[in-house]
Amino acid sequence: MKRILSRSRRMVGAGAGAAALIGIGYIGTTWARYGKRPRKPQTSLLDGFMPDPEVSEVHETRVAAPADVAYRVAAELDFQSSPLVKAIFRGRELIMGSAPTPREPQSFLSEVRSLGWRVLTEEPGRFVVMGAVTQPWQADVVFRGLSPEEFLAFSEPGYAKIAWTLEVEPAGAMASIVRTETRVKTTDAESRRRFRRYWAFLSPGILLLRREMLRMIRGEAQRRIRARQGW
Repeated sequence: MKRILSRSRRMVGAGAGAAALIGIGYIGTTWARYGKRPRKPQTSLLDGFMPDPEVSEVHETRVAAPADVAYRVAAELDFQSSPLVKAIFRGRELIMGSAPTPREPQSFLSEVRSLGWRVLTEEPGRFVVMGAVTQPWQADVVFRGLSPEEFLAFSEPGYAKIAWTLEVEPAGAMASIVRTETRVKTTDAESRRRFRRYWAFLSPGILLLRREMLRMIRGEAQRRIRARQGW
């Protein structure tokens, strides 16, 4: 029995050590890659607002539903209905030491607008580009929306400029590609240092959040199509 317990402790310790090493490796890799864009050029809705970002992340999923259905779902879903999304936000609160913020169930686009994000450009039913300037390394984040012209010219020290897209591309009569891209650029050396550290530690949760959002959009859009067809 003692041998079994001793072996179990060693296995748990080894697993924890391996997880720690993986985490440290991820942080180090993310830190080293910060500011380096992928070599493959990609046309983006964000090129006109942030052509030279320090961070650029693109995620997409194929959905077995028409583009108009997929976009409507993406705009209307309350993503915090997902336990995983709730856990990610709660994790940030614990790490950053911020107080939980009460919220009412609401659609995704309604919520981001209420938080301060502003539309930089959009084509209803096809895409929307949102932007704000902020200090995400603070415990209680405030998003400051600007007009497209103000956003492009903004250079006040101490901030990160963040822009992101939600877009749907038709891929046939009954299929579409839902895509989101996020770009970040800081306004001075100090804000770059702060955001780089923030991104190295918290980007896993942020990227997982994007993937979970796409999964929810795909699932709900396809569910609506099955319901419409009487499946």
